[in-house]
Amino acid sequence: MPKVRTKDIIEKFKLELVSGEEGINRPITTSDISRPGLEMAGYFTYYPAERIQLLGKTELTFYERLSSEEKVIRMEKLCTDITPGILVSRGIDIPKELIEASERESVPVMRTDLKTTKLSSRLTNFLESKLAPTTAVHGVLVDIYGVGVLLTGKSGVGKSETALELVKRGHRLVADDCVEIRQEDQDTLVGTAPDLIEHLLEIRGLGIINVMTLFGAGAVRSFKRITLVINLELWDQNKQYDRLGLEEEKMKIIDTDITKLTVPVRPGRNLAVIIEVAAMNFRLKRMGMNAAEQFSNRLTDVIEDGDHEEI
Repeated sequence: MPKVRTKDIIEKFKLELVSGEEGINRPITTSDISRPGLEMAGYFTYYPAERIQLLGKTELTFYERLSSEEKVIRMEKLCTDITPGILVSRGIDIPKELIEASERESVPVMRTDLKTTKLSSRLTNFLESKLAPTTAVHGVLVDIYGVGVLLTGKSGVGKSETALELVKRGHRLVADDCVEIRQEDQDTLVGTAPDLIEHLLEIRGLGIINVMTLFGAGAVRSFKRITLVINLELWDQNKQYDRLGLEEEKMKIIDTDITKLTVPVRPGRNLAVIIEVAAMNFRLKRMGMNAAEQFSNRLTDVIEDGDHEEI
């Protein structure tokens, strides 16, 4: 099922539909926008017909210099059976040849008063957001001190209970149980909650609670960029856990590697405080301050000084 159709951009940007109404359900498969300048000059060898075609002042001013025959031929070639739509900016008058060709091929022709460059930028951002690769992850997403922390772990390990404690401490819930993730850029993952469970938190013994109703609008967020994954797992005595923090594990989500920490769960450990500190420490590391590396360097210096004294 197509994620975006031509009618979606008509509604989003309040575009005027001039002709080709039969084609408003055509799918838009790419976020790339085409400005068919070379095509106006007659070069259609590499014409990207599957893209939204954007006609601005430059293209249409050149078009007016063509002969009557050339005008008809250009517009007929511009309107194909896979072209999702032709968009005219700056409120420019639409050539009658384009209207006739678009009606024959059912290609929607739309118009807006926006300038061409601004329209292209806004349209590209909208399509990239809608057409971005997506996945769903079982976990809880919380905004902690501006860091998007994805809590993962087996069912029943305490993810939702920890999230509730974090919300009580002033942090913001994005999604519980199921986190929908889209990759908006090469290294940008944005998490949201499915509409059905937005603002809801499931606590065993209590059932489903509405975080926004209980704690206010400041306790929730509709989306957040994910920068840290914390995996909660039951304490295993036979497993060696990282005690210095020098090793940095990564988790791959779609095509992006995210820093991952493993926090063992056992009675008496205040998970909310540990996760808060992990988020703050992660921010410090990004600012260039790594406590584990500083300790390691100091330890190395002490060992070297001891060796020199013995000599």
